Amino acid sequence: MRLGRIASPDGVSFVSVEGELDDPSAMVAREIAEHPFGTPTFTGRSWPVADVRLLAPMLAGKVVCVGKNYADHIAEMSKFSTGPVAEDPIIFLKPNTAIIGPNVPIRLPANASPVHYEGELAAVIGRPCKDVSAAQAADNILGYTIANDVSARDQQKADGQWTRAKGHDTFCPVGPWVVTDVDPADLALRTEVNGEVKQDSRTSLMIHDVGAIVEWVSAVMTLLPGDLILTGTPAGVGPIEDGDTVSVSIEGIGTLSNPVVRKGKS
Repeated sequence: MRLGRIASPDGVSFVSVEGELDDPSAMVAREIAEHPFGTPTFTGRSWPVADVRLLAPMLAGKVVCVGKNYADHIAEMSKFSTGPVAEDPIIFLKPNTAIIGPNVPIRLPANASPVHYEGELAAVIGRPCKDVSAAQAADNILGYTIANDVSARDQQKADGQWTRAKGHDTFCPVGPWVVTDVDPADLALRTEVNGEVKQDSRTSLMIHDVGAIVEWVSAVMTLLPGDLILTGTPAGVGPIEDGDTVSVSIEGIGTLSNPVVRKGKS
């Protein structure tokens, strides 16, 4: 099932998005009553996806991110981040105010340059959980979506930590929906800027897989329905500029695209 959130003439609602990815014009959004956790029930209302606006699929209480989770990305980022590679996952938080949905502009701060894209697989938590083992992780995950961990590299380097650099409003595009029946173990991940391929990798190359990440994070904090866990980015990150369009595609999920503008522009 593809679970999404839309703005329609009747308001904002969760939906099941049905149809083939290669024929977007035929896709339909079926309205879910209340929320998509557990076994969704439907109101009977539906709209062509082309007639509604896709929003970020979840209202996450928190966004937990994993850094340095692909060996090739660790190598390319050595000029921005120093220190030995940790044996355990490195985690940090983005504020939920950074979240935007598909086609919403990433707004570049006037005082940040360069700003990089980071295409990532994101897990969506499906129920409250704490101290989950890696083997139990799948039982607590609603599904998977696409995220872009946008990062201001100059601020990351200057601060020596990542909160400001990764916490700006619009620095966490998510979507276009959550897929509940995809296996995250070995999915193709590709990022394009203005149609040019920049990242081309697979989730099987993660140092810490999804189960290990959920175990590590849930040992620290309680995870709640809708929380997002971004699992890290592979090599190929690079700058985005005013006027660009950045698109992240993950096999079995779809494509998340966002234009880029400098703050102060519409």
